[in-house]
Amino acid sequence: MGTLRQCTRSACREPAVATLTYVYADSTAVLGPLATFAEPHCYDLCAKHSARLTAPLGWEVIHLARSDKPPAPGPDDLLALADAVREAANASPGDAGAPAAMRQPRTTLEPPEGAAAGEPGRRGHLRILRD
Repeated sequence: MGTLRQCTRSACREPAVATLTYVYADSTAVLGPLATFAEPHCYDLCAKHSARLTAPLGWEVIHLARSDKPPAPGPDDLLALADAVREAANASPGDAGAPAAMRQPRTTLEPPEGAAAGEPGRRGHLRILRD
């Protein structure tokens, strides 16, 4: 799952592709690739707003190499999703921190047709597809 952060400019709903950071001590604005995490003192900008960026008079703007496309989901994102699904499946119904939907007993799902119990590459209810 890729980050789907939006541009921080008012009324802009475009996906963010760059992060703007100010270094006040050096009078510098640094525009680089989209940061991994949203930081409180950084600004996420879309392609249009990052291309039109201007800095105050006397300030320097440093453009770091970046791509104007949102990052594609990587293998770490898939593993995080699989871990979240596995964690949700293993949560006991009486957990205080569990969502209301998890507190109700659920019936087990039937395995897909043709799924063997000892099938290689199968772990829990998730499957690993080999190339």
